[in-house]
Amino acid sequence: MQIRLATAADCAAIVAIYNQGIASRTATFETRPRTMSDIASWMEELDRYPVMVATLGSGEVAAWAGLGSYSPRECYAGIADFSIYVSNAHQGQGLGKPLLNALIDAAQQAGFWKVTSRVFADNEGSRRLCRACGFREVGLHLSHARIDGHWQDVVVVEKLIDANLVLI
Repeated sequence: MQIRLATAADCAAIVAIYNQGIASRTATFETRPRTMSDIASWMEELDRYPVMVATLGSGEVAAWAGLGSYSPRECYAGIADFSIYVSNAHQGQGLGKPLLNALIDAAQQAGFWKVTSRVFADNEGSRRLCRACGFREVGLHLSHARIDGHWQDVVVVEKLIDANLVLI
């Protein structure tokens, strides 16, 4: 496996993997399948919001992880939201932890001091991955949003990545 910054050539694979996650209804509230143009727009912001891919020996993109804006408010400019998706064919093969750790490194290099996300409360695999990468669960949003007409709770996870910040 190799982990690297995504390029425009990876857009089709990222779309396919993201759309698997959307279709599964277990990891995102998104319901509209993504298009090439949706993902291509991310490539324009890689300096600020890195997107990483994990490729196999064959060159196949098997997983991706990316950063996005946490808030448009200037005071939160050092906080990024993250997403991570592993293709259905490669889940459970150990790709998530090194990919998420690489994304955290890229976030720090991009000047972020914290990365955060919301994970479906019943998505134990994603929660385990976050804990394995040093995230802490800081809260529960009850009935955060609906997916297919059903309310879903989410666990808020965060990781401080600036060595000068101290957890109290």
